Amino acid sequence: MKKRYLRLVRRTFRTLRHRRLRHRKWWQALTRPLFARGLWMPCRDTVANGLAVGLFFAMIPFIPQALCAAIISMRVRGNIPSAVAACFVSNIFTNAPIFYAQIKLGTWLINTVGLPVPQLFLKAETILPGVGQVGLCSFTIGFIASGILLALLSYPVVHLFSAIMPHHLPVIKRKPAAPRATPSAQTGEP
Repeated sequence: MKKRYLRLVRRTFRTLRHRRLRHRKWWQALTRPLFARGLWMPCRDTVANGLAVGLFFAMIPFIPQALCAAIISMRVRGNIPSAVAACFVSNIFTNAPIFYAQIKLGTWLINTVGLPVPQLFLKAETILPGVGQVGLCSFTIGFIASGILLALLSYPVVHLFSAIMPHHLPVIKRKPAAPRATPSAQTGEP
């Protein structure tokens, strides 16, 4: 499994550093942060961050989920392959049950908690057979809430997996930053 993962990382690096793209300034600015090794080597904390970002974006129904998850994962110092892989939780086969669960969760949150709903969202409602009354508001609240719940759930799952199988997902401690010298220490003043 580790060999396949490393092969995937090498292939991705080669693709991102393609000779036709590497001389372009906009491509260099976009991909330079992607080449940090800490974002590609799996450890407990980076995988937890990447998985949380990926699962949140997997619940949002729009096309470039993996691209957005990779960019946000890069910003929060998460593992990029785990963020992109988590986006494939929602696919052609799982979208219908996920959307149904999001609608039910949104409706339950609106009715139980009593969330205020803007009038604009109330106008976009329809009745679906087998589901009931469906509105844009219940769907929107449902996918945001399910994304947050799955993102929060990913941290204990990854930490439990790391505790059970530490050789597959090690804990890599960061090196402490070197203390910075103050200006008075550099000049020799007390």
